[in-house]
Amino acid sequence: MSIEGRKIEEVNQYISNLPEEFQEITNSLREIILNTSPELKEEYKWSMPNYSYKGLACYLQASKKHVNLGFQKGNELEDKDTHNLLKGSGKTMRHIRLTKKEDIKPELFTSLIQAAMELNEK
Repeated sequence: MSIEGRKIEEVNQYISNLPEEFQEITNSLREIILNTSPELKEEYKWSMPNYSYKGLACYLQASKKHVNLGFQKGNELEDKDTHNLLKGSGKTMRHIRLTKKEDIKPELFTSLIQAAMELNEK
């Protein structure tokens, strides 16, 4: 199935309600996530886009000043985070905070998303 066929209306709506600069960031991240694997399923839970593969893998969360690319098991990804982008002090969740389009690192984000999927296979 094409990427367009995997996008759900609730997430389209979520993105369209964001400020313009965050729409661009969020759309780019969404493309990276959906391009990472055809097995990732887009869902809308907890008022934000979530992506699942054998459990939750990652999510997108916009606030007034940034967009987070978050990982449910982010604490287990820290060894793969070669640029030290993962933030957060929760028990397991970590996120990458993006404030401008230039913050997007497609190769690094793809490898972290793939690693998050692998964690769900254990």
